[in-house]
Amino acid sequence: MIEFNVQDMTCGHCVGRITKAINALDIRARVEAKIAEKKVSIESEMDADQLAQAIQDAGYTPLPI
Repeated sequence: MIEFNVQDMTCGHCVGRITKAINALDIRARVEAKIAEKKVSIESEMDADQLAQAIQDAGYTPLPI
């Protein structure tokens, strides 16, 4: 499980964009986002750098936890 703190994730639309970006990279990835905690947890075979880049490309700032 790879986790990121994403302070600029503020709503369901943000979660959707992040999830879509991750799934474009790894269709089998399991993404769980907690808006109140500003936390995204990802179960994927991709490495953390690739996942962080996908989140960044979606317009957000992922910080490893």
